[in-house]
Formats: sequence, C-alpha cells, structure tokens
Amino acid sequence: MSDQLYFRQLLAGRDFARDDAIAGQMANFVYAFGDRQSGEAVVVDPAYRPREILDALSSDAMRVVGVVATHYHADHVGGRLGSHVIAGLQELLEITDVPIHVQDDEASWITSGTTIGDHHLVRHQGGDELRVGAITATLLHTPGHSAGSQCVLVDRRLVSGDTLFLDGCGRTDLPGSNPELMYRTLRETLSKLDDSTWLYPGHDYSDRPTAQLDDVRRHNADLAPLDLTQWLATFTR
Repeated sequence: MSDQLYFRQLLAGRDFARDDAIAGQMANFVYAFGDRQSGEAVVVDPAYRPREILDALSSDAMRVVGVVATHYHADHVGGRLGSHVIAGLQELLEITDVPIHVQDDEASWITSGTTIGDHHLVRHQGGDELRVGAITATLLHTPGHSAGSQCVLVDRRLVSGDTLFLDGCGRTDLPGSNPELMYRTLRETLSKLDDSTWLYPGHDYSDRPTAQLDDVRRHNADLAPLDLTQWLATFTR
C-alpha cells in the first residue's frame, strides 16, 4: 500500500496560514491521505485556511473527496475560539461540497459549534472503514478529550487528533470531555495498536512531528501503567 498511499502532514502557521498569529500559536497539524493512482484524498481537520490546504494537495495532483473531523474544537474544524473566529468546515464546503466523516457521538457538537448542517455529516461508529480509491482507513472511536473524538488508522499511521500526543494526551476538563473515558481509550483501544505504528498528533507539541508508538510508550508519562483509581486521582488538566 505504501507506494500507492498518499500521506501528507501540514503545519498551520508554517505550511499554510503563515500570516495568522493564532494558527502559529496553536500549531495544529492538518493531514491528508488518499490514493495516488486515483488522485483522491481525504483531509483531516482542515482549519484556518481551507483554500490553502486544498491548494497544497492540488500541487500534489490530489483532489479532496472528503473530510475527517477528529473532534469538534474550533482549531480543528472551525468556529469560535474565544474572541477569534477560525475558518474551517463551512469555508471548505463553500469551495467543494464533500462529505464530513464524524463519529456519531460528535455530530451534535460539530453542528452546534460550526455553521454546517447535519446533512453534510456522515456518522460513523468505532471500527468503521473509510475507502479512498483503493486505500482503506479505519476510524477508531477514542473518547476522552471529547465524547466523539476519533483517530484515523491508515497503513500503520495513526492520526490521533487531540487524543494522544508524543508527550502527553488531550485535556479532559473541557465540555464533553471525560477522564475515565480517556483512561479507557489509552489503556484499551490504543494499547492494541502495534509498536511499529507511527503516531501523527493533532498539534506540534514536541521536538519532532511524529514517532513510533514503541518510543511514545516508553517516554510519554500519560501512558504510565496506572490503574483507574490512580489515574483519576492524578490526571488533572
């Protein structure tokens, strides 16, 4: 699959939205994956400058046929962030009308936080597969940071949104978040993934943009083997 797989990581404030101070401060990663042969791609969390993101893919001879939203926060899908309004899904849909793939538990959060309607959404359950040309990705339901957070697993690459970073994991003190669910996501769902899987997080919070899970598991303190009681007593964000 690797030769046919198209996979690209873009950093807000560097690769696009270079003149946007909020994009630079938030340091969001945007991802795209697809089939080089068919020229079809799906973009993950296209916030800040959707037009520039689509142009970057077009320069690789790829066209966007869908979007995956990892979760509802404005720096990932657009909407209001404090006093700032971030462009995202609505602005992308004005350029190209494509389906937005979300976890079912996240749908109402996305429609209430953005201006897009439910008819634009394709609702998924954990374990659903998403095909892009001949490429198949698996959507993992990973609640904790939000009720319907999801990760994308494609060819031993895990696009993790704000569920898991190279150092640390997503906050659980925000609306819709839940520390117990985060514990179960990290200890049960993501623990099943092979050590050779590459982790691609939703933010550039580390000294490198990606790492294999075996390395992350050795160095990420939030993956320490605590039981649930210890986790809930110590895990505060």
